[in-house]
Amino acid sequence: MDKETVSPNFDEIRPLNNNEVKDAIEKLLASDDFERALRYIMPDLNWTEFSALMRSFKTKEDFKSVMAYNAVMTVAKKTTFSLTISGKSRLPKEPCTFISNHRDIVLDAAFLNVMLYDVGHGMTQVAIGDNLMIRPWIETLVRLNNSFIVKRGVSVRQMLEVSQTLSAYMHHTIKETKESVWIAQREGRSKDSDDRTQGSVLKMLNMGGTKDFLTNMMELNIVPVAISYEYDPCDFLKAQEFQQKRDNPDFVKSQRDDLLAMETGLLYNKGRVHFTLGSPINKELAKLDRGMDKSELIAAVASAIDQEIYRHYRFYPCNYLAYDMLYGGTRFSANYGQKDKKAFEEYLQGQLDKIVIPNKDEDFLRTKILQMYSNPLKNHLTVQP
Repeated sequence: MDKETVSPNFDEIRPLNNNEVKDAIEKLLASDDFERALRYIMPDLNWTEFSALMRSFKTKEDFKSVMAYNAVMTVAKKTTFSLTISGKSRLPKEPCTFISNHRDIVLDAAFLNVMLYDVGHGMTQVAIGDNLMIRPWIETLVRLNNSFIVKRGVSVRQMLEVSQTLSAYMHHTIKETKESVWIAQREGRSKDSDDRTQGSVLKMLNMGGTKDFLTNMMELNIVPVAISYEYDPCDFLKAQEFQQKRDNPDFVKSQRDDLLAMETGLLYNKGRVHFTLGSPINKELAKLDRGMDKSELIAAVASAIDQEIYRHYRFYPCNYLAYDMLYGGTRFSANYGQKDKKAFEEYLQGQLDKIVIPNKDEDFLRTKILQMYSNPLKNHLTVQP
């Protein structure tokens, strides 16, 4: 994407272009924070060889297909039992907007991109919140890796302008640049895995269009994606945050909390990870009554996305166990054995033991983690015949 082809209004949020790659790489290599972060993840890193490799990249495509791809696959090999994708036959030939549930701050879009690359679709541009740009090198890296920035924490007055710019950029990318994009179905992750598309996300997506709401949605060619992690390494952190917010309604996570979540999600065990590409929802949207109130249309589009995600989750013994443990009974006992039960109970206790906070409420925390693993199954049941 050449800078000249993009509105100047997009400069603060767009990915870097190929003319900016060399300077971005030099900026990264000059950052002590960047080097420290890499050495933490890869203690045996040869910095001289790494620097030479980085300087060999002349375009974003070079960087993405070699450096980014290999980095993500290294994380997958170290922290997952398997990383798989299904539904490739449903992939549209034209650019689309992938909308998914959200489990991991960094890896959801990264995993999706390497698997799309493997099947020849090409990597997407990725929406990432500026609340994660905790260090200058992080913003440089993500923009080099084809991410565009979603501004968070702006004033109410600024929010309209920010949302309009973001939406216009996404419409531009789909229609003019002919690249697919990825965005989560909500701002931030669903801490309890009760995945629901936020109406505010759809309202934002509509702003960049020039036609009616449904036509604007259909121009984005939305493809829902269901993400299923066997284990969420951040489950104990999410449960802890639930209690902290319960005990103190004014509790707000710090940058240090965000860094810890990023680190935990990147470095620890996720078991089996599966992505299912759903069907593009345009056929469903075409059936909707354009005469409906806009709020009803927003709810209908959100429901179409949600149902496609719910339909395509993949489940593991821990999901069935969590459901039976939370609601009582043995409804799903055919889907796990005693060995599975013992392993999950030990895992659950191990995660609870990691939580160290004042007035620790273990029963509450246990319930929250069980909800995280059972809610996808609970929602899946709502779309079964």
